[in-house]
This record gives sequence, structure tokens and C-alpha cells, in this order.
Amino acid sequence: MALDSPNGLNSLGFAKAPADTRVVVAMSGGVDSSAVAAQLADEGYDVVGVTLQLYDHGAALAKKGACCAGRDIQDAARVAETMGFPHYVLDYENVFKDAVIDEFADSYLAGATPVPCIRCNERVKFKDLLETAKDLDADCMATGHYIQRKMGAQKAELHSAADAARDQSYFLFSTKQEQLDFLRFPLGHLESKAETRALAAKYGLSVADKPDSQDICFVPNGNYAAVIEKLRPGAADPGDIVDLEGRVLAQHRGVIHYTIGQRRGLGIGGLEDPLYVVKLDPDTRQVVVGPKEMLSTRTVPVREINWLGDEPFDSRDAWELDVKIRSTRPPRGAVIRPISATEAEVELIVAEEGVSPGQACVFYAPEGGRIFGGGWIHRG
Repeated sequence: MALDSPNGLNSLGFAKAPADTRVVVAMSGGVDSSAVAAQLADEGYDVVGVTLQLYDHGAALAKKGACCAGRDIQDAARVAETMGFPHYVLDYENVFKDAVIDEFADSYLAGATPVPCIRCNERVKFKDLLETAKDLDADCMATGHYIQRKMGAQKAELHSAADAARDQSYFLFSTKQEQLDFLRFPLGHLESKAETRALAAKYGLSVADKPDSQDICFVPNGNYAAVIEKLRPGAADPGDIVDLEGRVLAQHRGVIHYTIGQRRGLGIGGLEDPLYVVKLDPDTRQVVVGPKEMLSTRTVPVREINWLGDEPFDSRDAWELDVKIRSTRPPRGAVIRPISATEAEVELIVAEEGVSPGQACVFYAPEGGRIFGGGWIHRG
């Protein structure tokens, strides 16, 4: 594990022996956080493992690849037992429902495309769990996220993971500076997931070959619409699919079944040029479709900005940074023009398709991988 500094600090950046350094490890039951906990315990740190019970969907508890469900709690407990450190399970179901699940349902119904994993990090793991770590007299909290925390000239900085394929910076842009000061990400410098699995195997952990979670933890089998119908009865009311002039082309089975940029499954045949979903209007229950060029935009309004730069966000008229507007897309050049300390208009150098309200817009240094924060897109 890389040292934060060569000046007599331990691997977590403290000027004391590992045995005198208490670290709470957020354990999801997966291989990443398990490897972190095992390595820190092996290095002699005073490790306390904490797992959050976030939801209970009955059948979903037996589901492979969901975080924080029944099997995952057992896996985390087994790792703690193997490595000989205490492990606690905290019931955060009500907090999680209020802070994450309800907003997920409401923003989908409002025609947005939410990213609940970001809200979970922001409102549960890095807020309530972090406070719990402090209550346990921890010096820091470690997680299994693939992102790097580096000490800059002025303060701790957030940087992309060494392994671009595993980088989770898009999901962690809302980490506040005071949280970053307390957090540690021991896997961020690893070159590949294979190294993490090798670490887990080295310590004989039962989760060494456990598959990665693919879905949002409370959405079994990726079926968003089924979850939202359960949470908000009536959400799947049918309505019209209309063109840009408002002409009815077909019927749909509920706005929640569609996303901006969708082409397949619209039930509109016999057209010379394909049509795409360009707008969702939950108030009129309309799905608006148009040609592909309607999806392209260069102007992205962003709010709720979390800024991690060295000088105030609104101290300049413009910032030339790279931005990422989807987790699956690489950062691209942009000019960010602050409107206030928490709002901006982002001008993309090259137009992007399918910019959707509810997604994040994350700011990156053009070179070097530093993350300057980001915000939420509020109308595409």
C-alpha cells in the first residue's frame, strides 16, 4: 500500500504505529472491501469492520451480485472472523429509503435518469457511516472504492484510480473536502482487479472469487420499472408517444419504461428514419420522440455543485476542464461557467448525445487525473 508521505507516516498517513491507528472499514461483503479490511488487519492496524443493512426485499436477499443483502452481511462477518477483528452490522434501512430509494423513484417519475449509487455514497456511507466511524474513535475510514486520495500542495485531493477500467470517480464526485480528509481508498493505486482478488486469496478469504455486483442493490435483475411501480402505484399509467409537433404516433405503457436516447421498443414501425426518445413529460404522460440530431447538445445546466478545487468555484468567470456526463463515457473537453457557488452552465467543446437530467456531470483536470468535483444535470 502506497505511503501518503515518506516523512515517517504509516501507510494511512498518520505519524504513529499501525496498532495505535484505528480504522473503520466499510464492508459490503464483496471482494474489494474485504481485501482492504484483511490487508489493514495484516499490517497491524486496529480495524473495525462495519456493514450497513440498507434494504430487505425478501427474495432479493438470495440474489447474486447485490450489495448489502443477507448473504453479503454473512460474507463480511466471515472475513472479520478470519482476520480476527470486530464486525458490526448497522440497520440503515429507514435512512436508505428516505435518502436514496424515495428520490430514485420520484426522479424517475419526473422523467430524469437518477444515479442512486452516488446519493448512497453522499447521504449514507460518507455521511452517517462516517459519523459512526468518528463515534467509534476511528482515525479514518477506509473503503474498497477504486479511486485515489493524494496529498496535494494545499490539501487532500481526489484522483482517478490507476486502473481506468475500474475507476469509480464518477460515483464519488460529491465527496466533501472534510470527508476526503477522513477517508482512505487503499485499492486506488492497484493496476487491476486481479491484484485485489490475489490479495483476498493471499489471506484465504472466502470471497476471493465472488462475482462483482452489477445491478443497483435494491433493483433486482435491473428491473427499475417493477421497483418504481411497487413504490409508487399508478406510475406505469399508459399514455401517448408523440412527435415534436405533438402528433400521436403510438401508445406507451408508462413513462417509467423509457429513457432519453432510447430507440428500441417504441412500437413505431414503417418510418424511413429511426426515432429516439428526446423528452419525457410525466405531467402529460407523453413520451416525445424525434430524430437523432435532437439528442445532441453542447449546453448542460448543472446545479448542486460540489467543488474540490484549491480556489473558490465562483472566483473565476470560467474553468477549462474535462467533464464526464455518463459513467460509461470518457471525460471530454468543456468550459464551465459558474452562475453561483453551486450552479453553472457547462459548454461542451464537442456536442454529446443523450444528456439526461438526473445524471451527474463530473469535473476532471485535463491532465493528471485530479477530480475537481461536479454537479447534477437538471434539464437536458
